[in-house]
Amino acid sequence: MNKKKKKKKTINPNIKIANFVLGLTFVIMMILVVRAGILSLSTEVDGKNLKDFAASRTTEHETILAKRGTIYDVNGDILAQNVYSYTLIAYLAESRGEGNYVKDKEMTAQKLSTVIDMSYEDILALLNRKTSSGETPYQTEFGSKGRGLTELVKDKIVALNLDGIDFIETQKRYYPKGDFLSYTLGYAKSDENGKITGELGIESLFNEELTGTDGYKEYQKDLRGYKIANTKEQVKEAEDGNSIYLTVDSNVQFFLEQALENASAKYNFDQLNIVVAEAKTGKILGISTTPSFDPNERNIVNYLDPNISVAIEPGSTMKIFSYMAAMEAGVYNGDETFLSGTFTAKDGTVIGDHDRRGWGTITFDRGFALSSNVGIVTIVDKYMSRETLMDYYKKLGFGSKTGIELSKEVAGKINFKYETEVFNAAFGQGITTTSIQNIKALTSIANDGILLQPYIVDKIVDSDGNVVEEHTKTELGRVASKETTDKIKDLMESVVLDGTGSVYRMDGYGLIAKTGTAQISSTDGSGYLTGESDVIRGFAGMFPKEDPEIIIYANLKRPSPNTPNALVSVIKEVVENVSKYYHIYDADDQPTSVKQTYSLGNYQNKDVEKVKLELEKNGLTVVTIGDGSRISDQYPAKNITLNKGSKVFLVTNGTKYYLPDFTNWSKKDVTTYLSYTNIDYQIEGDGYVTSQSIPPMTEYIDGQMVLTLTLAPKYNIEE
Repeated sequence: MNKKKKKKKTINPNIKIANFVLGLTFVIMMILVVRAGILSLSTEVDGKNLKDFAASRTTEHETILAKRGTIYDVNGDILAQNVYSYTLIAYLAESRGEGNYVKDKEMTAQKLSTVIDMSYEDILALLNRKTSSGETPYQTEFGSKGRGLTELVKDKIVALNLDGIDFIETQKRYYPKGDFLSYTLGYAKSDENGKITGELGIESLFNEELTGTDGYKEYQKDLRGYKIANTKEQVKEAEDGNSIYLTVDSNVQFFLEQALENASAKYNFDQLNIVVAEAKTGKILGISTTPSFDPNERNIVNYLDPNISVAIEPGSTMKIFSYMAAMEAGVYNGDETFLSGTFTAKDGTVIGDHDRRGWGTITFDRGFALSSNVGIVTIVDKYMSRETLMDYYKKLGFGSKTGIELSKEVAGKINFKYETEVFNAAFGQGITTTSIQNIKALTSIANDGILLQPYIVDKIVDSDGNVVEEHTKTELGRVASKETTDKIKDLMESVVLDGTGSVYRMDGYGLIAKTGTAQISSTDGSGYLTGESDVIRGFAGMFPKEDPEIIIYANLKRPSPNTPNALVSVIKEVVENVSKYYHIYDADDQPTSVKQTYSLGNYQNKDVEKVKLELEKNGLTVVTIGDGSRISDQYPAKNITLNKGSKVFLVTNGTKYYLPDFTNWSKKDVTTYLSYTNIDYQIEGDGYVTSQSIPPMTEYIDGQMVLTLTLAPKYNIEE
């Protein structure tokens, strides 16, 4: 029987492929289903929180910057504050809707050109600009001419009532008095996010207190970045920073700045520093140095405050405290005599008086008046040990920071070991001190032997007006008897009456002092510089003698040999003005040699011409700001006593400014004038004005003019 063979079945290849694809599709779908299930049940995938990820796609977070606290003087005058500035923007996208974008570009360009310093053509070009793909951008800015706009300029633009025009508001730190108390205030500046941070002085040391706490605003936005209507908005308001009130009186500070400015105009020197303190409390009333800087411009050459952050050899002013050490040790006899001229130490070192010929045999009291090095060295050699002198200096605070509320204070050094080093220290050589340390030590003399803590911050106030910290007089203990301090005051008086400080004599003021001259050490450690100008002249004084109210410490670095009286002129001018301001003496009892002065009244709301006539009759130079008929502000303030010829600025209620002739004006006078105006200006150089780009009596037109002033040192002008 024949069997049939089974025919082998063949599968169509297309069916194989179809089955494979079908199977693969099924697997992928199962993976996706599983993945979707995981996603639906999980709050985190691949290390990302899904909730946060979704929120970041739809939630806008805006930081609300806290306003930095204001710095005031003791009377509430503003020394540093935040001011608003504005960046001009124009919305160009039609998608914003009618009235919310710039539709009439020609009209907008024409009107804006009358307010900001840009031409019609340049503004129009910005309004017509396109992106690289040829589309109209959502918005545009106006470059440097549209940034940093003042409130006044912003208000002028708003008054134009232009569609699609808006502003980005920012804050910046502003110092209304310019170059005034600069090293004490320091400066603060903004970063790219508008955050203001202090970098020098009070601004730096109290940055945390001044800064405050930023707030925020959160809201839902659509894909185009707009807030979604009727959605919840979360706002946490910012907590503004604390404000700081200094002990400094702007009127006293003005006297210091004016005196240093006058000295700079007459004399040639490297640097002049001065501190004035209230004797009975330790409050710093004024502290200044020249050269200085404007915190608004930050034209800083030296970042160290010479009165706080630089220690120098004090020279013979240190004899005050060496004599006190001898008195407190019970070894001083002012009637005992010694041979002046030179003294030879055991190691052969010869120490001489500033006049090595000496004055023959004189008493130790007379040796103080004549600033004899031999006198104090003889006392130390015969009666005092190294430890006695060292311990007393430390008791007064030398060699340690005072702890005053100023940044970068240094301690100086009073290390001395060998015999000659001890002798040198006794007359202020080989040791270093700071101005503020000397002020601290001098408080003991003014307070019958009680040492006071110097301080410059009066109080700290929060944004609600609550005092959160208050500083007051702090007694650090007794360092001398009243008998010692009375004797020291007598000796300091002898210096001024007929000693080395007789050039400081001011009859009727009760000024007592000790002068000193220190050599300047070489930078390579090889000894002292020997040039005729390589010295530092010092002054430590107080007045009136019987019951001191004011303490002054000052020093002058590298005075020109032919102009040694710069420090004398500064001290006398400061003593005169401060005495009048605080009514320390009866003006009618003063000698006719005192400069003619005039005390300012309160001129606000008074007639400009009448006040101007009154002031000019009394020898003052009046500068009016604006074309108004009534006075809205003045500088200096009321009760300030000015010398004949001083400038008084009267700010009027007018809005037109006719530029004065700024020739020979100081930089401080220029910045004072300009701070009361909206004039756009540039200052080139330092010193006094030699030229101005816009002629005097020209009416300044905001947005169309930039005033450029060129300055140079005054002694160059005179030459």
